[in-house]
Amino acid sequence: MQGSEMPHPISYYIPSKIGKLLNLKELFLRNNRLTGSIPFTIYNISSLRTLDLDSNSLSGSLPEDLGCIPANTGNLIGLLGLYLQDNNLQAIHIKITEEDNNLTADEEWDFLSSLTNCRELQVLNLGNNPLSGILPTSIGNFSTSLQKFDAPNCKLMGNVPSEIGNLHGLILLDLSYNDLNGSIPTTVERLWNLQGLFLQNSNLQGSIPYEVCQLKSLIDLQLTDNKLSGLPTCLESLVSLRNLQLGSNKFTLYIPASIWNLRNILYVNLSSYSLTGSLPLDIQNLRVLINLSRNQLSGEIPVTMGSLINLVTLSLAYNRFEGSIPNTFDTLRSLESLDLSNNNLTGEIPKSLEALLYFKHFNVSHNKLEGEIPDKGPFKNFSTESFM
Repeated sequence: MQGSEMPHPISYYIPSKIGKLLNLKELFLRNNRLTGSIPFTIYNISSLRTLDLDSNSLSGSLPEDLGCIPANTGNLIGLLGLYLQDNNLQAIHIKITEEDNNLTADEEWDFLSSLTNCRELQVLNLGNNPLSGILPTSIGNFSTSLQKFDAPNCKLMGNVPSEIGNLHGLILLDLSYNDLNGSIPTTVERLWNLQGLFLQNSNLQGSIPYEVCQLKSLIDLQLTDNKLSGLPTCLESLVSLRNLQLGSNKFTLYIPASIWNLRNILYVNLSSYSLTGSLPLDIQNLRVLINLSRNQLSGEIPVTMGSLINLVTLSLAYNRFEGSIPNTFDTLRSLESLDLSNNNLTGEIPKSLEALLYFKHFNVSHNKLEGEIPDKGPFKNFSTESFM
């Protein structure tokens, strides 16, 4: 080598002769510095169930009729998973999984119609591609074998079609980080097996429909950063719910009492609303993470919060709470982060908080506290900004 010249990394092509492996069921070639296009001969391997070409430098386009019956250039009718994320693929009609590429599609996503013939398709992952356009009603024609429809950050527009309720086998639905409008369709109540519903950052409006409460298998509900304005009172019927994220919407009412009755809930985020009222005394069911910051909640912080022995994070910042910091907080043995800043709290900081072994973040700035600041245990590491 001369000067600072660096050797070019060796790259490889996928040989077209690979299409002669007519009994091949699984092909894993991820992260191998592959370049060039995907040989069309691969699409004729009708026995192929999994094709994994993640994290390469593949380019070119995919056939429009991939997965169709019949198909001149593609016969992957038995395909269960196709993984092509982190490449440089371009296509007009994209099938199955094209995550993290620069793919484009027709305006109304008509390419989905050709996929409804794939009766064994379980995963359709199109995430992080600038596909744009509108979800067509043909999405309701997929087989009940479809378990995961994943299309976050695809520049989707328009309504979520009511036909989405036909996907009875769906376990996960992710349409987050898009530019949707309209409301959540009431037909979601027919997604009986749904465990994860991700619609955050999607410009949705209206109320969360009562029909959401019919999703008894739902574990994860994420609707943050929308324009939703109404909460159903039936949320306690979501008996499997672990993660509830509703922050940064337009709710202006009291917190529904049903939320405090969720017995298996681990994480609650109701931050950045204009929620009013006080916290109830009986909130023993909440665990691990609670974020109620940036609301207009008032009254005293319930001493019964000391019973939340598994609580890791609690944020009540930017509210109108008054009274003292409960002495019962010293029983929160798992607590790592406590933010009570920007309220109207008075009295002293309980010295008993020095016993919290996992305490890493503490903020009571911008209150009306007085007296000495504890100086033992975790308080040795807190900055002056915590007590401004």
